[in-house]
Amino acid sequence: MAPYVRKVKTSSGATAVQIVEKRSGVRRIVEHLGSAHDDLELALLLQAARDRLAAGQDELDLGLAPAPVGGAPAARVVSSSSRVLWQVLVDAYGRLGFDVLADEAFRALVLARLVEPTSKADTVRVLEEIGAPAPHVNTLHAAMRRARDRDYRGRLATACMAHSAATTGTGALILYDVTTLHFEVGDEDDLRKVGMSKEHRVDPQVQVGLLVDPGGFPLELHMFEGNKAETTTLIPVLTAFQQRHAITAMVVVADAGMLSATNLNQLQDAGFSFIVGSRLVKAPYDLADHFTRHGNYFTDGQILESAREMGTGKNTRSRRVIYQWKFTRQKHDDRTINLMITKAEKIAAGTTALRKARFLKITGATKELDQATIDRARQLAGLKGYVTNLTVEQMPGQAAIDAYHDLWQVERSFVDDQVRPARPARLSPPARGHRSPPHHRVRRPRGRPLPAGHHRRHDQEARADPAAPALGRHRDRQPDHPRRPHTRTRRPHHPRPATRNHTGALDL
Repeated sequence: MAPYVRKVKTSSGATAVQIVEKRSGVRRIVEHLGSAHDDLELALLLQAARDRLAAGQDELDLGLAPAPVGGAPAARVVSSSSRVLWQVLVDAYGRLGFDVLADEAFRALVLARLVEPTSKADTVRVLEEIGAPAPHVNTLHAAMRRARDRDYRGRLATACMAHSAATTGTGALILYDVTTLHFEVGDEDDLRKVGMSKEHRVDPQVQVGLLVDPGGFPLELHMFEGNKAETTTLIPVLTAFQQRHAITAMVVVADAGMLSATNLNQLQDAGFSFIVGSRLVKAPYDLADHFTRHGNYFTDGQILESAREMGTGKNTRSRRVIYQWKFTRQKHDDRTINLMITKAEKIAAGTTALRKARFLKITGATKELDQATIDRARQLAGLKGYVTNLTVEQMPGQAAIDAYHDLWQVERSFVDDQVRPARPARLSPPARGHRSPPHHRVRRPRGRPLPAGHHRRHDQEARADPAAPALGRHRDRQPDHPRRPHTRTRRPHHPRPATRNHTGALDL
């Protein structure tokens, strides 16, 4: 350890100044500078010690004016600002065309949340810390009312479309996906509803639908009730997009969650072409001729096409179905199937508690493997299906598959851009004048509900006023159980392929 200056009180009441060093846990006095009996002597001894430590070190010449003499006061820092950061954000805001709103308070709110996502009340603190102009919190609330009354969403969507056309070209392909944002509140309202959650949550949530271009740039964002089915969100978003930009021909790409005969008919009737994921339930019937002739044999990357009647009654329409088999997907599917078989075997043997398992068949009191389901899953391993209303002449099978696999751009927009919709007018007003501590600082005994009004940091917008005292009481309460260690396993990073340009494959 490098030598350092040490102050020690002596038995006479004086303060000894020493230069010491520590090696292998043992402190050794290098030099004793003396003992001071008042503040002046102590300052002189400390300066002498610092000079000894810095002996032989020259002063770095920064080209500054010499220090003032004659007892003039030295310069002191009175404030600091992140001027470069703020200017970069302001310039990016302008390049995207968002300054068409001409609302500085709204711009400050948006850019502050890029620096630190927080509540409107706490946005003032963020702006002050980086030295940016900070409007009053009442001005921020007024900006949100203007955003509702003056249709900021529509004007920003128009600016996004213009930026996308200028950077990636006026492509005829858009991608759509849906995600959910949950709120840790006790009661539902007209927007936040308890609905189907992939994370099996029972908290009220909202549905967020996002349209992006093939490069992943967001084009339009809409929010729906939390209990609204994903399949029913697609048509309203596309209709609004079509009316806003007067688009007549567009190819929509969505995942298998949007696949329903009604959805596809409405898309086609509205003048849209589509490429959506297809579930493999119908694959044995669509590919019956291949399985009859070749069994389970496929070549890597092989593409097979078929036609399927979708819908019932007079709404029945024929759809083009594309399948592709890949070796890497088949290996992945086989590993997944083996894990599911192992799980079902443990349940059948009684070594694991009874729970839902895909390959488990229960007949009365008998538990056994469902071999027919296993054989069907093995037969379809490696296959992926796609449904489209584009003809082969308009878009070949490989181009349609490539277009579908660009859906990861929507996921990237959800995650990397951290889509955080501003509080809609239908939600209750946020808490005023306080900032709740982050969720991870509140230790809650197991089995006890969260205090009323408590939310995670990213949901601070939905807090209620009683949150602060309630959190204070829980912060002082000792947990009834030992804290369990928390471990986090990082997922491996897989680089995404470069974005493809599919517009050349279209001939609409």
